[in-house]
Amino acid sequence: MRLALLTTDNRENYRRYELDKPYFGTAPEGLIEGFSKVPDLEVHVISCTQKAMASPSKLAENVWFHSLCVPKIGWLKSGYLGCARSIRKKLESINPDLIHAQGTERDCAISAVLSPYPRLLTIHGNLRLIKKQVGFKPFSAIWFQSILEGIVVPRFDGIICITNYTQEAVALEVKRTWVVPNAVDLSFLELGEKRMRRRDEVNNDKNNNSGFKSQVSGLDFPPIILVVANVDERKNQNVFIRALDPLAKKMNFEVRFFGNCGVDAYGLEFLSLVKERSWSSYGGMIGREELRKEFSSATILALPTLEDNCPMVVLEAMAAGVPVMASKVGGVPDLIDGSTTGLFCDPQDPKSFSIGVQRLLEDQDYAHQMASNAFHEAMNRFHPKVIAEKHLEIYREVLSRG
Repeated sequence: MRLALLTTDNRENYRRYELDKPYFGTAPEGLIEGFSKVPDLEVHVISCTQKAMASPSKLAENVWFHSLCVPKIGWLKSGYLGCARSIRKKLESINPDLIHAQGTERDCAISAVLSPYPRLLTIHGNLRLIKKQVGFKPFSAIWFQSILEGIVVPRFDGIICITNYTQEAVALEVKRTWVVPNAVDLSFLELGEKRMRRRDEVNNDKNNNSGFKSQVSGLDFPPIILVVANVDERKNQNVFIRALDPLAKKMNFEVRFFGNCGVDAYGLEFLSLVKERSWSSYGGMIGREELRKEFSSATILALPTLEDNCPMVVLEAMAAGVPVMASKVGGVPDLIDGSTTGLFCDPQDPKSFSIGVQRLLEDQDYAHQMASNAFHEAMNRFHPKVIAEKHLEIYREVLSRG
């Protein structure tokens, strides 16, 4: 089978044109990693950029990469028609059996729709649902993209939904839907294995009374709470900070925030709140390698979001063996169950944030068992090879039905 996978090269997203290798979102990266382990599948990854860059011709033995340079006029201002035209020309030379577009945020979905091949779409961020939750400024880039989402979704042969939340949102718009979660990077699963072993060693030390010191996740206090998300109203960081103020007066902990922070009113308020509190810090945007390092010493991952589809940081924390406390919204309940593999909080009740953090910090056995359960869940559900095989089943189904 020959597959064309349309996804965004993050060198374009972050204007890192000097890099000589592409890098993608965590979900497409995991899927490509899984595809590389399926030898009878020929994969052609296609990405558009506004500047020509040095790129490898192959990402794996069975995975080719095509970087297409498209002038700025061919992007959002033209409805991504320049990207669609370049991709269609490339597809003519590849002649794929099927196209799989990743996301509705940029050019991938519209480019797939304007091609003559069987096509599937994975929706990562439900733009129209986010729009209902927090609103978009009229005529802004994301406002236009949400309009395009409504136009393209019904024109696909099927939608691969990463959560039931997305499936419910699009079920009436398309003929076929499937629920398949994202794949998680293998390196996070490897970290999880190390953390599991370390906790076993700590527990053995405790049972043997060999000078065991009060610890969380096998590390001395203060415990570290990570909040990893772009800083904005939807992700709800400012409410989370204020909610922990009473707890910080009676417990010792550190909260580390990571993610892009704008210079709008919300972002400036966030920076002020962090600066005023000795127990909080902001480290900006970090990559996967830096995130793995943070996970290696983290006690809790907290996600106080108001809306989310399938936040990759939750999957990555589960894989890394880090206890997760997250809002019971959107697709999050598809990832953790709120008792054995994670802990739910209510973003409309800020007090639930402090209650959840306190429970996970005070009841270490509960937190460690939760993390262990989540790690094994991630191994079984989110392993790249497992997710790649599920996609392959869907591709065969679509092609067999015609």
